[in-house]
Amino acid sequence: MRQLSPTELKTWLDDATRDRPLLLDVREGWEYERCHLEGATLLPMSAIQTRLGELDPASETVVICHHGVRSFHVARFLEANGFSNVINLTGGVDAWARQVDHTMPTY
Repeated sequence: MRQLSPTELKTWLDDATRDRPLLLDVREGWEYERCHLEGATLLPMSAIQTRLGELDPASETVVICHHGVRSFHVARFLEANGFSNVINLTGGVDAWARQVDHTMPTY
């Protein structure tokens, strides 16, 4: 599975020549409301199995959580179910707030 640091993801998102990946936030709703990356889609880890059909297996998908642990497990689950372009955001939104967007709330 591919891994991206927050700064690498920021560079990608800022590059107008690259297609934007699906930013898949797998935290709970209250966490997403507290802070999230702009344009991220919320799909809690607990709902992944039942809502898997809503996702495109060919789409480049960056999986995001609080610290990178839940997203790692979801990314592995997606790969095991035929998703070929899955990337884990290392450190999650916590690392994003500390390395990229210092205005983002942390918890």
